[in-house]
Parts: sequence; structure tokens; C-alpha cells
Amino acid sequence: MSQRLDYFALSPDAASKYIELTQLLNRKPFLAEVGHLVTLRASQINGCAFCVDMHVKEAKIHGERELRLHHVTVWRESTLFSPRERAALEWTEALTRLAAHGVSDETYNNVRAHLSDAELSDLSFMVISINGWNRLSVAFQAVPGSADKLYGLDKADLH
Repeated sequence: MSQRLDYFALSPDAASKYIELTQLLNRKPFLAEVGHLVTLRASQINGCAFCVDMHVKEAKIHGERELRLHHVTVWRESTLFSPRERAALEWTEALTRLAAHGVSDETYNNVRAHLSDAELSDLSFMVISINGWNRLSVAFQAVPGSADKLYGLDKADLH
């Protein structure tokens, strides 16, 4: 599988602004805490091999425990996540797999019990952002690991 086209080169202004958004979100304290879990979970749901690969490596570089990364797919059954992390993962799934009638009041209220207004708003933008990156990478068949050197992901020492 090879990349179909280089959307960074073809749309540099849009790509630059999108990267800016991602970097801005990653600086938010709550998102720095849960961001690796959120981006990994959305990427798994969307079947984005490039992003799953990237976010596992980023998480490992930032000290995330490997067992927790394996448990992201089964977070509802796992005991390894805090209530706030679980709320972030629940919101991620709800926004990534939008139901025909939107996000239920039950889901919204479950999440609101653990996150502040600002955290929920910032998290929503992060989920929107990763879903967009997933769609670009899936559409243009970005090759997993192909940007490791560029993003410093080779430091994860995962082969």
C-alpha cells in the first residue's frame, strides 16, 4: 500500500492550520492527560492504521504503560482507567460513532459528571480533530511508520 497523494504538499495552508489546532489542543492540561487514549481509540474505531501506529508510539514515548494501550479497545471492561479517562473514552466513541439521533442524554450526563465544561469542549475539538486526521490518512492510504523519523516516533523503539 502506498500513499495516494501528499495532501500536506497539495494543501499546505490547510495542513499547517490543522497541525496548529492539534498542537494547541495537546497543550491543554486535561488533553495532555487523556489525549493519547482518545486519539488511539478514535483511530482504532476508524480503522486508521497510520494513526494507530503513530499514537501508540507517541503514548509510549510520553510514558504510557503498554498494558493500558492494549486495554484501550476494551476500556469498558478494564479496571486500568480512571473515571475521567473513562468519560473521555465514552465521549470519544459517541462523537466518532455518531448515532442517528446524536449523543444521548445518558452519555452526555455520564460524561458531564466527570469533566468540566471547558474540558468537555476541548475534548470535543480533539475528537473532531483526530477524526479528520483519520479520514485523511485512510482516504490517501498513509503508510504506518512512514513518518516516524519526521515526528521523532523512532524514539519509541517499537519495530
